[in-house]
This record gives sequence, structure tokens and C-alpha cells, in this order.
Amino acid sequence: MDQQKIEHYGDELYGALTNCRPVDPLTDREPGISIEDAYRIQLRMVQRRVDRGETIIGRKIGVTSKIVMEMLSVNQPDFGQITSGMVFNEGEPIPVKTMIAPRAEAEVAFVLKHDLEGPGVTAADVLRATDYVIPCFEIVDSRIRDWKIKIQDTVADNASCGVLTLGSQRRHPRDLDLALAGMVLEKNGEVISTSTGAAVQGSPVNAVVWLANTLGRLGIKIKAGEVILSGSQSPLVPVVAGDSLSCSVGGLGETSVRFI
Repeated sequence: MDQQKIEHYGDELYGALTNCRPVDPLTDREPGISIEDAYRIQLRMVQRRVDRGETIIGRKIGVTSKIVMEMLSVNQPDFGQITSGMVFNEGEPIPVKTMIAPRAEAEVAFVLKHDLEGPGVTAADVLRATDYVIPCFEIVDSRIRDWKIKIQDTVADNASCGVLTLGSQRRHPRDLDLALAGMVLEKNGEVISTSTGAAVQGSPVNAVVWLANTLGRLGIKIKAGEVILSGSQSPLVPVVAGDSLSCSVGGLGETSVRFI
């Protein structure tokens, strides 16, 4: 795909983000679009956010579960970029009117104290580089109409990044077994999902290994201080104004989010 089209679709998705108006799937309009094209479009879309004053503070990993991989006909995760404009404080209400079709997912976030630079990063490297882990919510949102996405659509749309909240309870990942730690997700006081970290690539640590090595092959390192969302441990839960969600992770703690 030529640069003119890359910029056109990146600008279109940025416009959909700022205007809360979805666009038709890119894969319907560009049947030959590749994953590489989609990441170039993502870079353009995110650059528009940076140009308006936001900063890149981390990355998110998506498509980490087997079910979602099968749905999108892929055999590996994808990634998006987290900007400063996406972050809400724990307890701060999130206005749903600023999104198109929000869906919440609960996961574990890693905050780094040392750089990670692949390829060749191992699970032990991730543990050494991590300052702490925290429970969090990512509220994903698709700028693609009706969530009718293929992998190229969601990659181009910055891996369907919406907004996020980070919990306040911190632990070092060596202090608990993230693969076995149980997560309970509640919506409006009702339990709707239970899982363990093994649902995310066998362990959230493995997802961060994948990200570091994938970025490393592109000449990009993950920097100290960055936040890494390791991938959803819960189903994607549609939310509307008035909803509240909470999640607890065994040995780590809990966090909550509410919508207005």
C-alpha cells in the first residue's frame, strides 16, 4: 500500500476517534491490505495523537486468547500503543459518550524499571526488568463499524485501544505465580467471569516476552517506565453509562471502574 493510502486511512481512523463516528472495515475497501500496511496505518493514527500533545507511555498486547485468534484467523497476538490521553485514574468515572462501542476487559499491567530490547528476551528477562505489576481495566473501542473486524482492521485501529485505568495495588511478579493467579470479574455486583493468567499465552509474562521480541525485530525497545498491558483475562464486556466493574487477582489485589 502506498504512503498516500497509509496516511489517508490513518487520518480517517483518527477522525473516527475524535468524532466518535465509525468507519467501514478497511479490509472491505482494501482486500489486499497486509499486516505490515496495518501497522503503518496505526503509526500514522497514533502520530496524530502525539501531534496534538499526547505522549506514548506504553504498549498493549491484544489477541492473546485462543478463541480470539481463531475468530481473527491468526496465530499470534498484536500490539498497540498507549498514549497519555488514554489514562484515567482509579476511581475516576469514564464517560461512555467519548467512545463508540466500548467493551471492558480485565488484565494485569506491567510497569518496567529497566529497558527490554529483543530479540532474545526471555521470561527471566521480563521479571528482572519489571518494577511491579498491577490489576487494570482496558476499555477497548473499535472505530470500525459494528466491531466487524479482521486482524488488519484492529491493528490499523491501534489494536482497538480505547482508555484504561490502572489499579493502585502493586506487587513484584516474582511474589506470585501470574499463570495460576485467579481473576474474578464482576459487573454491577454480579460475577460474570473467572479465569487464571494461563489464559494469556500460558502466562502474562509470556505475552510481554512476545511483545519485547516482536518490537525488537522492528528495532524498537520497550523503555523503563513504560506500562505494558499484557492481554485480557476476561471476556470483552459491553458497558453503558451507569455500569460499574471490579476485578480481583489472587495475590495481587483488586481494582474497579465505573461509567457515566
